[in-house]
Amino acid sequence: MIKLEIKNIDIKEILFSGACFRCTMESDGSITNILKDRVINLKQEGNTIYIKSSNYENIENVIKDYFDLNRDYESINKDLLKKNSSIKNMIDECKNYRILNQDSFEMGISYIISQNNNVKRISNIINNISKKYGDKIIFEGKEYFLFPTYERLKNISTYDLKEFKLGFRDKYIFDYINKYESLNIDNLSTEDALKSLMSVKGIGLKVASCILLFGYKRMDVFPIDTWVKKYMSQTYNIKDDIKDIKEFAYNNFYPYTGLVIQYMFHTQRNK
Repeated sequence: MIKLEIKNIDIKEILFSGACFRCTMESDGSITNILKDRVINLKQEGNTIYIKSSNYENIENVIKDYFDLNRDYESINKDLLKKNSSIKNMIDECKNYRILNQDSFEMGISYIISQNNNVKRISNIINNISKKYGDKIIFEGKEYFLFPTYERLKNISTYDLKEFKLGFRDKYIFDYINKYESLNIDNLSTEDALKSLMSVKGIGLKVASCILLFGYKRMDVFPIDTWVKKYMSQTYNIKDDIKDIKEFAYNNFYPYTGLVIQYMFHTQRNK
C-alpha cells in the first residue's frame, strides 16, 4: 500500500459520477476499480488516498493521470467565471470533481453500450466481454478481468457479440471495431473527430462527445443528455433543443464546453 496526498478531490464523487462503469464500493469504504492494465483499490481519508494495486509500477503517475490531477482546474474555473459568472455556485459544488482519463478503445465500446441502458447493465456487459476476451488478474484473492485490447477484438463477429445480449448495439460495436483504426482521432481537430466517430453506426453527438471527453481528453465537446437539458431549461430558459444548447455552451464556455456540461450533469443529478 502507498499513500498519496491530494487536495480538492473526492474520489467517490468522481468514480460514481456515471462516467466509470467498472468500480465497486467495498465494505470497508474503499473503492476497487479496473484500469487499462491493472486493478486498483483506493480509500480516501481527508486529503490522503491509500492505494493498493495489482501492479505498483509507476503507480503515482498512473493515479494522477487517471484522475486528471496534472491539469490546473482552479485556473480553468477562474477563466470560466470570467466568461460567465452565473456558474459560480455550480463550480463551487464541483470543486472536488475531475474528468477521468480512461482508455479510448474501451470508452468507445462502453458508450455505445450505454445507449438506452442503465449503469448496472452496462457494467455487467462490459465485465462479461472482459471475462471472455480480457486478461485475468488476481487481486486481493479475487479474479478480475482487464478490458480486451483492440487486437483481441478486431476479428470478432456480430454472432460472437450476440452472446452478450447487446440487442441493437451489437451491430454498432461491430462497425466501431471494424472502423477503429481508420477513425484517426488523435490526428483530427475535435470537430473532425466528432464527425469521424459519428460515421460509425449508432454513434450520435452525445456518445461521440463522451468518447472524446473521457477517452481522448477533449474538453471542447458537447455530451448533452436529459440532465443537462433540464439544467439549461431551469437556469437559462433554453428549452429542449440540442442546437440551442450547443450554441449557448460554445459561446459561453469554449474551449471547456465538455467540462462545464459535465458540471451541469453532476450538479443536476445530485439534486
